[in-house]
Amino acid sequence: MADYLQLGHAEAMTTKALSLLAILLLGSVSYSSGGTVPARTVLVVRTLVALSSVDAPGTVVPVQLVDNVTVNGKVVLPAGTKLNGKVQTSRRTVTSSQRLTVNLVSVNVGQHSVPIKTTGAYQVNNENFRSTRTGAPVGRANYTVAAGRKMTFHLAEPLTL
Repeated sequence: MADYLQLGHAEAMTTKALSLLAILLLGSVSYSSGGTVPARTVLVVRTLVALSSVDAPGTVVPVQLVDNVTVNGKVVLPAGTKLNGKVQTSRRTVTSSQRLTVNLVSVNVGQHSVPIKTTGAYQVNNENFRSTRTGAPVGRANYTVAAGRKMTFHLAEPLTL
């Protein structure tokens, strides 16, 4: 019986210790509902839908942040925040030499969509085909990129939330 009581006491102490640790860890991450994200901040996002090399320019591309964006130690955009991109260029016609590019246009903050300006579009290469000589991605007339592709952008202007 004494072993059972000691086990119960040990479990209770473990639970208290884990609860305290969780409080300390959560306290070290501070979330802010507003603020300004400086220009040149890196935004790494992941696509939520598949893309095609023949998607029309202007096609909306929903994405989400991969990592927290912090300013002065405070998380202003948590990982998972939804953003909107748009296809900027594509190989819409067979004779086109355009490459598939996507740029971010807005970030969803609460019920609002806040415009965003980056330093330039991300070229979405066809990772399925590679040059046998250099290993570099090789374009094909039509290709599809699965959802989940990571893309990196840099803010061109400060983003006020």
